[in-house]
Amino acid sequence: MSDTMKIEEAVEFAENPEPRCPCVLLLDTSGSMQGSPIEALNQGLITFKNDLVKDPLASRRVEVAIITFDNVINIVQDFITADKFEPPILTAQGQTFMGTAINAALDMIQARKAHYRANGIAYYRPWIFMITDGEPQGEPQDIIEQAARRINEDEANKRVAFFAVGVENANMEKLKTISVRTPVKLVGLNFTDMFIWLSRSTQAVSHSKIDDQVALPPPGWATV
Repeated sequence: MSDTMKIEEAVEFAENPEPRCPCVLLLDTSGSMQGSPIEALNQGLITFKNDLVKDPLASRRVEVAIITFDNVINIVQDFITADKFEPPILTAQGQTFMGTAINAALDMIQARKAHYRANGIAYYRPWIFMITDGEPQGEPQDIIEQAARRINEDEANKRVAFFAVGVENANMEKLKTISVRTPVKLVGLNFTDMFIWLSRSTQAVSHSKIDDQVALPPPGWATV
């Protein structure tokens, strides 16, 4: 990290010393998401932003990052508090480098936690919320296995909470081999309700004490 970035970060944390609730949105932008799915996903991101910022405390505590994955793993948005988050417009193409993307998200969270600690900022257990309409494609099997192992270890040690959401033709059985938590299936393209649920859930966490167990609302937008 450059000295300029370190200074900017120190200023950011000095201006807003609230504990942070980091949430990585890990979004499948492979070719099969073209058309209605990616349009609905883009609209859902706007809903997520608008709902989060209605809560003054959550908008200063919840940090959003976005990683997209197709043939390329792209950090579309580095961690930023909800009040400063501007939803991107995503496009879809290519294959599904899911394992590589999960590893990138876990690395990103590790780095962010190091920045919190360096600046004396408390934080809640980070979330990764992965949305996909397929399964890993086009990358070596050992990368997918490594990603699954890391999720397993990080969940067991309460270092991360990993949620997998399958859209339309997603391979739910394959997702079960990657995620410790049971993956859920989105009903239709109901991204709006899903992102409102995510917003309300992160709000609930951000209003709790660090390490409290928070009961999440049932996801009415999904089936198991």
